[in-house]
Amino acid sequence: MDSDTGPHVIPQVVRRHRLATRLWHWVNAVAVLILLGSGLGISNAHPRLYWGRYGANFDHAWAQLPRFPAWITIPANYNLAISRRWHLFFAVVLGFGLLAFMIASLLNRHFARDLRVRRAELRPRHLLADLRRHLALRFHDPDSPRDYNLFQKLSYVAILFLALPLAIFTGIALSPAMNAAWPWLLEVFGGRQSARSIHFIAAVAIGLFTVIHLALVILAGAGNEMRSMITGRWRVPAE
Repeated sequence: MDSDTGPHVIPQVVRRHRLATRLWHWVNAVAVLILLGSGLGISNAHPRLYWGRYGANFDHAWAQLPRFPAWITIPANYNLAISRRWHLFFAVVLGFGLLAFMIASLLNRHFARDLRVRRAELRPRHLLADLRRHLALRFHDPDSPRDYNLFQKLSYVAILFLALPLAIFTGIALSPAMNAAWPWLLEVFGGRQSARSIHFIAAVAIGLFTVIHLALVILAGAGNEMRSMITGRWRVPAE
């Protein structure tokens, strides 16, 4: 025993992420980064958003987007054709990756076990307590360190079941080939320009989630969090 530091306590190690979750996480991370970069390159071709079926230079736009700098777009120089190729290929990766992950998560009960939001968790007292823990940079429950906290559950559910499906289905609606096969899909979203606007809003939500997720990973301990997403084993931080 060291008289200065007290007895050495070996941190508890728990298995936090299944193989299907880890594989999908890394495939999805690459796909989302490339889709966002190529999407910004596509946006530079016509940085205006409309509602309805039609939209052109002299029509009223609800949003005027900035011209995104070359360092954040794919490719780095403006090339609409190449941006579209990157976007289309990784949209397929994203869509089928999400489908495989959802099937695996239903079979291994990941959704029911880890992401199910219980009524008691939505009570104001619980929400406030969870918020205070976040502000204090305490992101896990010492009594159940493997469990996701409420804000993690809500954000993951919103991304998995709302933002990502919206981005995928509006992207399908915007594809000329898919539009020819399923013309009704554009009508579901209110027309081509509405689908494009919803696609951009969903992409912004995914981008914001990614930035906040990375920031929280750093605050929670990047090495430990990265190791858990590679090996599945997570070392519980000492309280």
